[in-house]
Amino acid sequence: MGGTTPAAVPGTAAFAHDLRLVLALAMASAIALGVSRFAYALILPDMRDDLGWSYALAGWLNASNAIGYLLGALVAPRAIVARGAFGMTVAGAVACALGVLACALVRDAVLLNGARLLSGLGGAFAFVGGGVLAAGIAQRHGRRGILLLGIFYAGPGLGIILSGLIVPVLLSLGRGGWQWAWVALALLCLPMIAALAAAKRAGGGQATLAGGRARLLPMLPMLAGYFCFGAGYIAYMTFMFAFVRGQGAGLGFQVGFWLAIGAGMLLSPFLWSGLLARLRHGFGFAGMNAVTGLGALLPLLVGGPLALVLSGLCFGSAIMTVVATTTQFVRRNLPPAAITAGIGAFTIAFGLGQSLGPVLSGAVTDALGTVSAGLWGSALALFGAVALGLAQRDLRS
Repeated sequence: MGGTTPAAVPGTAAFAHDLRLVLALAMASAIALGVSRFAYALILPDMRDDLGWSYALAGWLNASNAIGYLLGALVAPRAIVARGAFGMTVAGAVACALGVLACALVRDAVLLNGARLLSGLGGAFAFVGGGVLAAGIAQRHGRRGILLLGIFYAGPGLGIILSGLIVPVLLSLGRGGWQWAWVALALLCLPMIAALAAAKRAGGGQATLAGGRARLLPMLPMLAGYFCFGAGYIAYMTFMFAFVRGQGAGLGFQVGFWLAIGAGMLLSPFLWSGLLARLRHGFGFAGMNAVTGLGALLPLLVGGPLALVLSGLCFGSAIMTVVATTTQFVRRNLPPAAITAGIGAFTIAFGLGQSLGPVLSGAVTDALGTVSAGLWGSALALFGAVALGLAQRDLRS
């Protein structure tokens, strides 16, 4: 293998210290995805009704966020090597919060797309920087490191749960309530940024970063699969809440469904880390995409409230674990000097997929007149990622 194995695994005290650090880093992933990106699905139906948008235009706002994420992913690895991962992680979280706040202050579609672009750009720095740091920490703890990685990637679940408790209450205020929802989300970012900054001041352990290159061709099946995952998961997260509302669900059930997704994310490290520690090649990636795809299919094949709740739990438990499997694959197969470049390459593939997913899904929904049509496309993309993951093999030195 191209990776390295530490000579000794740190003890309990060192693990507890690094666990606290990873919990602080998880605030970056909570802001970058849970608040800045996923909460848009909660606000979308009211924004769309108030501003008179088509589903394609609504999809563009998440696509703009994803394009910003892609642009950030293109430059984040070099910026992180030059400026340090922790500093770029904090800066990215601040940019996310500013982009979220800007969404509350404007109604013009062009300006709103610009605000979403800014939050996506910041999200890339926060997520890639935090992921590099988490990977470096995990490298020190052998198999226990997979649990630490899982905790970092479960961070968006916290953002989803908090936004699910706050946003629907503000939307109930009626016309214009969506703007107050964006204000609340921006304020929600502040204590998370403070926790990140405090961890940095406490000597939160910079990873040793280098500008090494990663061999991409041997990882092509999984990179292509990650593109499919990016397109498939974001379509679900953009339009699934609108699908739930379209089923006639009341406010209480809507909140419950959203909280089920967040709860699944928070549980994911404890559900899957033991299994993933034993899997090699692209099998963990394929398995988690299969769980995600099953979550996307459930409400389309079965229907009813129970299927929707199970869909949220199933989907939520696996989507960020898919992301964790790519970092674990990089950590296992690349030398330390190339880890930053490897994570950056996977982030670019992911960003390309999630840039296209919402627009294509929204266009299909407009053309066929039903949200479920776009959700079928989401499931197909996810199962395409399963096939590509099964084709991936670990790299040889």
